[in-house]
Amino acid sequence: MNRTLVVALVVIGAAFGAVGTWLAERVAPGELSGADRARIEHTVRDYILANPDIIPEAMQRLNDRENARVIATMRSAIETPYGNAYMGNPNGDVTLVEYYDYNCGYCRASLPTLDKLVQADPKLRIVFREMPVLAESSLAAARAALTAASQGKFKPFHDALYAAGPVSEQTIAAAARATGVDLSKTPSDADDEIRNNLATTAKLGMRGTPSWVVGDRVLSGALPLDKLQEAIAAARAARS
Repeated sequence: MNRTLVVALVVIGAAFGAVGTWLAERVAPGELSGADRARIEHTVRDYILANPDIIPEAMQRLNDRENARVIATMRSAIETPYGNAYMGNPNGDVTLVEYYDYNCGYCRASLPTLDKLVQADPKLRIVFREMPVLAESSLAAARAALTAASQGKFKPFHDALYAAGPVSEQTIAAAARATGVDLSKTPSDADDEIRNNLATTAKLGMRGTPSWVVGDRVLSGALPLDKLQEAIAAARAARS
């Protein structure tokens, strides 16, 4: 059987339940007669050609299922903010987690969207987690943000640094001065926090910033307000 069709069967089987699984388990040599295999191959090929969107949909379902499993094992570590690195309701019933980089223009562009989310949803908490992957200066900025969070000044520093333009030693220092953050008091666990964040993003298959965790889902990119609200609503519904 064509390797692509075998992969398709396995993907469909894993994502779409018992019938697909029954088919996928039987594509191994010797499980079916040649005629049976030919019929299955023909049926699946025709269905895939008629419905090509099923493959990315099935793969996304598999990815979501695996991410949900990983998130469940480390939800507290993902959703518990470092210091006061959050906005919105500290006891919100749903937590939206943003993994971000200060050199990420899409993260900067998402700031107004996050403000609108919090204004519209009094039960939402947004937690910020550093994902410094874009430049060397991203790491210095992440350490500074953790310092601000440990001093109860995260959000003012966060906004000030994004507003300062390209990240540099000068803009980091200027944002710290403007918000009263003492950069000489970097927490001893700051690098551990960053390493843990990067390990988590690797487990969840995050490829860039911003990336989001809400409920059992991982989302990517500078998403519009309605898409984030849909994901938040789904996470809230799953809790009830």
